[in-house]
Amino acid sequence: MNSESLQFKNYIESKGLLFTPERQCIAEEVFASHNHMDAEELLKHLKSKGSKASRATVYRTLDLLVESGLVKKIDLGEGRLVYEHTAGHPHHDHLVCLKCGSVQEFEEPLIEQLQEWACEKANFKPTGHSLNIYGYCRGCTTGKR
Repeated sequence: MNSESLQFKNYIESKGLLFTPERQCIAEEVFASHNHMDAEELLKHLKSKGSKASRATVYRTLDLLVESGLVKKIDLGEGRLVYEHTAGHPHHDHLVCLKCGSVQEFEEPLIEQLQEWACEKANFKPTGHSLNIYGYCRGCTTGKR
């Protein structure tokens, strides 16, 4: 079991819940992926590997992973929710293509500095943020996909 799954196991047990084989399988799959994955994609992938996890278990486990702080839920707009694990990954933002749905991660220190400045100016204590920029990727604007 990887360290993130162990952290999740400890979190689950601290809430008085069972760390079932299905929850372990879901957690390990999420932590093994470096892609943005929605719940239905995760369920399909798990089923292809022979998992017996139900749709309800996948959704509930994803909610618990988000609650634990080990996974982040990202709203890409138009009702599209994806998940990514945060353990071992620096903060980043997203470029979301409105045509093909691709998601590109980017880091920009200047944006981070401006956000800190805005919070300081407003005497606001941030706990986190999410920035998605919507538009069209290079492949969709040049037709070379």
